[in-house]
Amino acid sequence: MDPHLLRTYVTVARLASFSKAARELGYTQSAVSQHIAALEQDLGAPLLTRRPVVPTAAGERLLEHAGPLLLRLDAARADVVRMAAAPQQGLTLVATATALGPAVLGALPPAGVTLRVLTRAEIPAAVATGTADLGLVDGLAAPSDPLRLPDVAPLTTYGIAEEPVSVLLPAGHPLAGRPGLRLGDLRDARWLDAPDAALPLAHLRAATAGGAFRAALRYEGTDVRTLTALTAAGHGLTLLPRSAATALPGATAVPLTAPRLVHRTELLHSGSPGGAAAELVRRLVGGG
Repeated sequence: MDPHLLRTYVTVARLASFSKAARELGYTQSAVSQHIAALEQDLGAPLLTRRPVVPTAAGERLLEHAGPLLLRLDAARADVVRMAAAPQQGLTLVATATALGPAVLGALPPAGVTLRVLTRAEIPAAVATGTADLGLVDGLAAPSDPLRLPDVAPLTTYGIAEEPVSVLLPAGHPLAGRPGLRLGDLRDARWLDAPDAALPLAHLRAATAGGAFRAALRYEGTDVRTLTALTAAGHGLTLLPRSAATALPGATAVPLTAPRLVHRTELLHSGSPGGAAAELVRRLVGGG
């Protein structure tokens, strides 16, 4: 299967238009049509209806495979280019908002760092395709258990930090004075759905083998202070690592006592990092 044809197909399916795909890819509309026809002939199945432009059942199945396949190709290219390229002095680090704990911030070089906050889903792909030198992801896990990351490419991962988690409540909440809270007792509470600023509700459901954990409000940003303000205003509870949930005005952090879970942070890289990236890996993994 020709990856160029596959990229054209994915673009047409995403934009639902041959002409828009041609403009985005820099091809003529005739060339795009020829790419799709060649791919359909290769696979022996129609992939798109033409009016409207919608994937067929076979086309939908191909889309499920296409994303990981193309990402693997991009990762392979980036890995080879990285090996051949001269070492760079700077460092590009991608991280989730809550992965930037005190230990990480204290280990960053004094200059030459570009830091980008991305979603959890975006970070492995950014590292695999070479748009970032290192990545930091976090999540909810049992003590010493690794995080479940998407298999986008061969990546090296290190667990660099684990800390307790806390439930963040409005300061006047009836449970705010408790010494600890059980997650199972909060299944039916009002929760904030903030997958990129807090620990995702899906992690909570997985940790308790189900449960409602209904979202009262969805926040699609990465700013923890905005999330805290929403909690303080009574829009829902949220779960944060202890270091991010302390000393926040208008809200109270109560330790989670059961189940036994931690906030885990992992460092990701592809290949053999050099320069500033290698030094940061040494600091975070070796404690230097």
